[in-house]
Amino acid sequence: MTSQSTVTLSRKVQFQCLHKYELKNFSEQQNQETFGACYTEYGHGHTYSLVGYFNGPIDAETGMIINLKDVDDLLKSAVQPLAGKHLNFEVSEFKEAVPTTENVLLWLAKDLQKKVKSFPSVTLSRLRLYETDNLWVDWVSNE
Repeated sequence: MTSQSTVTLSRKVQFQCLHKYELKNFSEQQNQETFGACYTEYGHGHTYSLVGYFNGPIDAETGMIINLKDVDDLLKSAVQPLAGKHLNFEVSEFKEAVPTTENVLLWLAKDLQKKVKSFPSVTLSRLRLYETDNLWVDWVSNE
């Protein structure tokens, strides 16, 4: 079966890390008022789920837009620098930036966009990062 259509393949990976919301130029009271329960001395952890959406044409020979092993490698290599880490202390980008779900997703999107370029017929169209079952953020490519 062949198709000239572009399809979207989606895949999810999970990783765990810790973070706390704090702005160093805020007083303790300002941080508490702004970030509430997310402002704590030591932070707190989550099991995040990252869903990647990859677009491309179906290869006539393989029937795939991209091999699932390659998708898994892309997603796992993106989350690996965050996995098991306390983002505020162990990931340089978050020593100054607040590691909100939004900021973590933008960091992952930037990294994955670079990595997907090694697959010329595939684009990263969207990412969804779940912090919990009822909290997630979406990133949509503007390409």
